[in-house]
Amino acid sequence: MKTLISSSSLIITLLWTAVLPVNAQVNVTQQHNNLSRDGLYTDSAFTPANAVNLTRDLNFNGTISGNVYAQPLYVEGGPNGAMIIAVTESNNVYALHANDGSIIWQRNLGPAVTSGLPCGNISPLGISGTPVVDLATRSLFIDAMIDGVTKKHFVYSLNVDTGVTNPNWPVDLNVSVPGFTSNVQNERGGLAIVNGILYVPFSGLAGDCGTYRGWVVGIPINNPSGVMAWATGAIGGGIWGHSGVASDGTNMFVITGNTFNASTWMGGEAIIRLQAGPIFSGQPTDYWAPTNWQQLDNGDTDLGGVSATLVTVPGATPSQLVLALGKDGMAYLLNRNNLGGIAAPVASANLPTAVRGQSAATYRTSQGTYFVFHTESNAVAAYKVTPTNPPTIVSAWTMSQTGLGSAFVTSTDGTNNVIVWVAGGGGDGRLHGYNGDTGAVVYAGGGANEMMTGTRKWNTGIVALGRIYYPADNKIYAFNLPTGTPTPTPTPTPSATPTPTVTPTPTPTATATATPTATPTPRQVTLTARGYKVHGRQAVDLSWTGATSSNVDVYRNGGLIVTTLNDGFYTDSPGGRSHATYTYQVCNAGSQTCSNQATVRF
Repeated sequence: MKTLISSSSLIITLLWTAVLPVNAQVNVTQQHNNLSRDGLYTDSAFTPANAVNLTRDLNFNGTISGNVYAQPLYVEGGPNGAMIIAVTESNNVYALHANDGSIIWQRNLGPAVTSGLPCGNISPLGISGTPVVDLATRSLFIDAMIDGVTKKHFVYSLNVDTGVTNPNWPVDLNVSVPGFTSNVQNERGGLAIVNGILYVPFSGLAGDCGTYRGWVVGIPINNPSGVMAWATGAIGGGIWGHSGVASDGTNMFVITGNTFNASTWMGGEAIIRLQAGPIFSGQPTDYWAPTNWQQLDNGDTDLGGVSATLVTVPGATPSQLVLALGKDGMAYLLNRNNLGGIAAPVASANLPTAVRGQSAATYRTSQGTYFVFHTESNAVAAYKVTPTNPPTIVSAWTMSQTGLGSAFVTSTDGTNNVIVWVAGGGGDGRLHGYNGDTGAVVYAGGGANEMMTGTRKWNTGIVALGRIYYPADNKIYAFNLPTGTPTPTPTPTPSATPTPTVTPTPTPTATATATPTATPTPRQVTLTARGYKVHGRQAVDLSWTGATSSNVDVYRNGGLIVTTLNDGFYTDSPGGRSHATYTYQVCNAGSQTCSNQATVRF
């Protein structure tokens, strides 16, 4: 039997076949765009000539409520067009129109935690880690810390097009994971979906209080009652890095911090490779720790300052590598197919500073394979991995830039016209672009209209169809290339899918709309200080809660050393090598509302 096709249908079909191969659907569904956590976005519009004239879209609203630590996501194919998904520490979840930043839908998952935790430097504490989207089921997965008689981590699955909670969710981790205690755990890293299983990583709270461990929880997205989990054998060993779980498509990779009182290695200061589940074999092929792991443990010098980043170097032996950057001021490369146990790494290099909290990025050009990150001494640094046997790490370029931020990368085709993007979080508040091979400035931050407020060092931007979207407290910013505002890629209207039935939500019950974060009443600022050394030079981590101004003044031995963003964390680098005593205070900027004095002795 012949099928008759009308001329109008034929025209529509030809239009689809003409459009889709040129502008394939663009979705940013996870932290740093890919499971490798490379932070690479391929967009033909991002030529250096276009990038020079990047401008902020002043017609993009992007207003949200709450502090933002997580990366936004970009999702096409919904009934309302392309969306930006944003989450905040107030447990607010937003779907914003990608063109104008207006709200499509919003949810509040329950009250965030503002008091009653044994330690910590994030308040309110709600959603910290970057969510993940499963496009096949149009589901958004989020971990939220929710207040109540018992403070709990709940893992939610929402319909990404409506915000409605999917059946059989959320998952109460206190109930579903034996031995998991929410009030000493925090979920900072990006979530990942690998072969139908959602992986959620956990660290402790700032201050290293309580019997927290490094956890990875695995939840089958089609069977949320089948929860599995892995944890470090010793107390501590948190998975602190912003990118969370990386994967090669089969196995998962995480990096842990220091454990406590471990006389033998029990999971800390290590790169861990997990099989589906998650399951840890315990074999040397599936973990690596430096030979001085116990010294790092004793010095609170986390190997896992930055999440695992998978790097592939054509021509190198081995070529499939995993990168670790940490508080010891070192870069390590390991063979990700055989990590090697407690042993020397495949390659290592001294870095200018300790690195923690942010995400690194990696990319390849005709000149070689690189990784890049923001140092803690106001610079962006790129290193090249040589295609040799074994590979080595060599410095490529360094550019000064005030503030901190997580790097991400654009390329017009995957290897050409590479631009490294980093915002000066807590510094100049501007987005900067650098030539991936040389570090030469491509985009210098723009004019008065390109200034952003409320950026944090954990923040990282995303790229979609000629635009950069960047998160900050209470705001998502949009930047356009000079070619104009792009139209989201047309996608065929999906067949109707029944709206999931709303099932009862465990206490506390989520409210229907976002509640603005209340301004805390001024009170005494609480400060803790922890000293350590990087390559023999002194460094001090300061953590505080209770400050109410947007910026704080940091004093050392009675003298003001910096005014910085009130994000609860600052690293001072006195730089000395011999015995010294430092006394610190943190105050609301320009005021006498100050913390206790915290003293560190070297």
